[in-house]
Amino acid sequence: INGGYLNFMGNEFGHPEWIDFPREGNGWSYKYARRQWNLVDNKDLCYHWLGDFDREMLRVIKSVKNFQNTPVQEIWHNDGDQVLAFMRGDLIFVFNFSPTRSFTDYGFLVPTGSYDVVLNTDSVDFGGHGFADDSVTHLTNYDPLFVKDHKEWLKLYIPARSAVVLKKN
Repeated sequence: INGGYLNFMGNEFGHPEWIDFPREGNGWSYKYARRQWNLVDNKDLCYHWLGDFDREMLRVIKSVKNFQNTPVQEIWHNDGDQVLAFMRGDLIFVFNFSPTRSFTDYGFLVPTGSYDVVLNTDSVDFGGHGFADDSVTHLTNYDPLFVKDHKEWLKLYIPARSAVVLKKN
């Protein structure tokens, strides 16, 4: 989160084979000493969705000046629900790590205002189901208990195994 970007060599993200550089143990073979970058270009395979997601993720990060220096502020975590939310500047990142539970009107306190979705892992553009309407502007809900903190409830539909990034308007 703080200045790192792990989506390359070593994590085998979306790669069908392992990376194995020539060494004595594999007979100095070059067979697996490569990335198959061409997989992203084949629309008959699912790898293009990973490439599209990666490109959009970088676009979102680059849209924020000095993103790497923007402090991370935890908004919410619930181990039982497997939900985590945090802010970086005007961006809110919400993750639902549950493999089976989706949540309707899941709420947490954020600065008062309206928020638009800028990235959703469940988008059909990335091979997701597209369960949420990302064109909807999300408005915070007033709560008199948090007026002095300038915070209100943001309620979202969060599908299982998904993440969404929202930007404050």
